[in-house]
Amino acid sequence: MTHFRRNLLTGVVTVIPLMVTSFVFLFFLDLLSGIGRPKVIILANAVRPLSPDMARWILEVPWLSSALAIMLTLLMLYLLGWAVTHLIGRKVFSSVEDWLKRIPLVTTVYGATKRLVEAFRSDGVEKAQKVVLIEFPHSEMKAVGFHTHTMIDRESGIELAAVYVPTAPNPTGGYLEIVPKDRLIPQDWSVDEAMTFVISGGTTAPDTIRFTRPGASRGVAPGAATSVSFAAEGLLSPPVH
Repeated sequence: MTHFRRNLLTGVVTVIPLMVTSFVFLFFLDLLSGIGRPKVIILANAVRPLSPDMARWILEVPWLSSALAIMLTLLMLYLLGWAVTHLIGRKVFSSVEDWLKRIPLVTTVYGATKRLVEAFRSDGVEKAQKVVLIEFPHSEMKAVGFHTHTMIDRESGIELAAVYVPTAPNPTGGYLEIVPKDRLIPQDWSVDEAMTFVISGGTTAPDTIRFTRPGASRGVAPGAATSVSFAAEGLLSPPVH
C-alpha cells in the first residue's frame, strides 16, 4: 500500500506541471485563434472565386482553420509592432489614443492597463530596480513585489512607493501596497526572474537574496529594528508616562 501511494503521489507531482503548462498554452492558443477567426473568414471568401474547395477546407477543417487564425493573429501583431516603431505608425497610434481619451470610461481602463503593462516592460537597470521585497504581511516576513510608482506624502514629504505583490502561483491576482520608499529592499532580479519565482512557488529561486534593507542593523531583531526605524521617522508616538 505504501508503495502504491508513493508511486501515485509521484505521478501526480509529475503530471500537474504538465497540466498547468498545457492549460496556459491552450488558453493563449484559443485566444489567438479567436482573434484571428474573422480574418480566416475574409481569407476564405477571397479564395472562394479561385478555389471553392480550398475555401471550404479553410472554413470546415478545424485544425487548418485554427492554425491559419493563429498565424494571421501573430502576423497582425508583428505588423502592428513594426508600424508603431516607425514615425507614421506612431502618429496614427497617437491619434487613436487621443480619440480614446475622449471616451470617459474607456480612457480610464486603457490608461491604467497601459501604465501597468509599461511598468513590467522597461529594460536594463531600470527593469531590475523594479523588483523589491517589502515587509508583508508583517515586519518579520518579506514578499516579492514590483515597484510600479512613486508618490509623495503631502503631510510629511516622505517618498511612498506603490508596490504590486502578486500571489503564487497565479500572479494575475495580488495586492497593491503603499510602502515608504526607504522600506523597500531592492533586488537585482529581472521582472522575468521574479515572475518565475512567484509562479514556481519559490522552487526556482537564486542561491542568495538581499533580505535586509541597506543600512539596517543586522544585530537587532526584525521587529525591534522596524519599531526603531518607524520611531526615528516620527511614525510612532512616544510612550505616555
